[in-house]
Amino acid sequence: MTNKPIVQVRDLYKSFTRGAEKIEVLTDLNVDVAEGEFLALMGPSGSGKTTLLNLIAGLDQPTSGKILVGDQEISAMTESQLARWRTRHVGFVFQFYHLLPVLTAYENVELPLLLMPLTAAERKRQVLNALELVQLSNRLSHRPGMLSGGQQQRVGIARAIVTDPTLIVADEPTGDLDSKSANEILSLLDLLRESLNKTIIMVTHDPHAAERAQRLLHLEKGRLVMDSTQGEPRPTVAFPR
Repeated sequence: MTNKPIVQVRDLYKSFTRGAEKIEVLTDLNVDVAEGEFLALMGPSGSGKTTLLNLIAGLDQPTSGKILVGDQEISAMTESQLARWRTRHVGFVFQFYHLLPVLTAYENVELPLLLMPLTAAERKRQVLNALELVQLSNRLSHRPGMLSGGQQQRVGIARAIVTDPTLIVADEPTGDLDSKSANEILSLLDLLRESLNKTIIMVTHDPHAAERAQRLLHLEKGRLVMDSTQGEPRPTVAFPR
């Protein structure tokens, strides 16, 4: 991991209007995320952690303040610019996988690449590399209903990394898994950080999942109340095929 910040959040405010009421979700937030860092965001419901994740991922825009990813100020982009930027720079991992049930594992992983100017051969190479990394090369033709929850989430992670994104953002990636499968998914995220120097930002309610990150941010009522550096993640484990 280097000390170069890949994400810079400066003087960030986010509010919503509900009728005549203004709801402050994030207030005066300043955060740096280093390149190759595994960061966990925690806090009670309504603390603003998912809103912060969505802002960094370019899914939403702040009321005021700046967000820079690399040398690009994403908080100043238009919706169409953000859509193009997300395609190339963000890989998403969701709690409930969001796989298309009628598509195979291969086809689900290929989907983000269809938005990029690649040949069929280039897409195939990247899909096979991603599925090999998550150790699902023997499940290419399986549809989601034929896979366990842990395997479905590994397909989701392969889809997230297939474009070689700048950031991987994970929203409760272990929330729908048993403890064994959750541990395997967290070990896979460790592996992506260690072997590919991927920057990972994860929202979680689970303190055991948060322990696997290198650094923990705790939000309450839209404010950062704790920023702690943790020990190195545990060694990776083998995944069942």
